Amino acid sequence: MKNACNNNKSMACPCTCACEKHGKCCACVDYHSKNGQFPACFFSQAAEKAYDRSFGALVSDRNGGGAESGS
Repeated sequence: MKNACNNNKSMACPCTCACEKHGKCCACVDYHSKNGQFPACFFSQAAEKAYDRSFGALVSDRNGGGAESGS
């Protein structure tokens, strides 16, 4: 049995990439986790625009590095 996932309609999807999962939180998290990545909503606005969804980029972003620090 599949788990039901209701998207949070009160929050707009911050991802700037156009894809079929845009705004579908569970599908997005599932897709990125299977690829060893994190979805856009985990990143700051500046880091999200770099499209690097890696763990290293997330750590750098959370430590104040943003997109310019890389991973």
